[in-house]
Amino acid sequence: MVNPAPFTEIWRGPFLESVHSGHAVICDDTGQIVDAWGNPDAVVLPRSSSKMIQALPLITSGTADKVGLGTEQLALACASHQGDKIHTDRVGIWLKTLGLGDDDFRCGAHIPYSRAADVALIKSDESPCQIHNNCSGKHAGFLTLNQHLGGDADYVDMKHPVQRACLDAFETVTRETSPGYGIDGCSAPNHASTLHGMARAMAHFAAAPEGSAEARLHQAMRLHPELVAGETRACTELMRAMDGKVALKTGAEGYFTAILPDRKLGIALKAACGTTRAAECAITALLVRLGALDANHPAALKRMNAPITNCRGIQTGMIKPAAGLM
Repeated sequence: MVNPAPFTEIWRGPFLESVHSGHAVICDDTGQIVDAWGNPDAVVLPRSSSKMIQALPLITSGTADKVGLGTEQLALACASHQGDKIHTDRVGIWLKTLGLGDDDFRCGAHIPYSRAADVALIKSDESPCQIHNNCSGKHAGFLTLNQHLGGDADYVDMKHPVQRACLDAFETVTRETSPGYGIDGCSAPNHASTLHGMARAMAHFAAAPEGSAEARLHQAMRLHPELVAGETRACTELMRAMDGKVALKTGAEGYFTAILPDRKLGIALKAACGTTRAAECAITALLVRLGALDANHPAALKRMNAPITNCRGIQTGMIKPAAGLM
């Protein structure tokens, strides 16, 4: 099958109002496909779902150990955080230990995803800084690696040693030659791969031996789910719901990856329409399918078989996974 497969159904009363479709692959530790929906060979930009891969050179270069990075910093290097104090305070301290400041970032500033953090800035009549960018943890990792490599200030340039190291890591774990890249929202290159390649990379992480760079990163994510995203966010809530046994990472435009160390499995999926609700429903369904997540857990019910209500609080419909995913 090469066309996107049905992922998520939106019901209004008794009517199927719309269907979101996409591609998904589950891989084992040999890189073989265990299950697939849609086209495993679809070439897609994984966006922030690849942050764990971009963080690999931080450890494999010896930099993380040299500067004494702990699990919190490693989790933040993989994060798409929402700019709460638990995120920005930690990234700020990290920057200071490097002798750097907000102006050294190349990610750009945006309003924090956290409503509370946004309101706090408004009340203090302050503008968001680059540290509020959801990718500031990843960029702190880039800056740390850059100091070790001795590169120039433009560490997001594709020709820069930091980004060359990221590409090498990406092609190694996906076992593919990337056909190209796009520039991400945070200005860093984001390399394309097939869905199969990304699922294979996640399975590689899942099967990595204790003490390896891959294991250290997914362990940090599972240990600190609140740093990987934040309160109310799918990555954080679902990782908690699975008692930290699975690492999850969302990406823009409907991408999601999962690392299941106990099963040595990896998942990559892409909602073809690029919508978050479709991707969150689909990853929840696949985790339930694999027995990693209780279908009746509140975090699962929030995204799978969840009621849709109107402005008066009246239930008008439901969002649920397509039958083929279950």
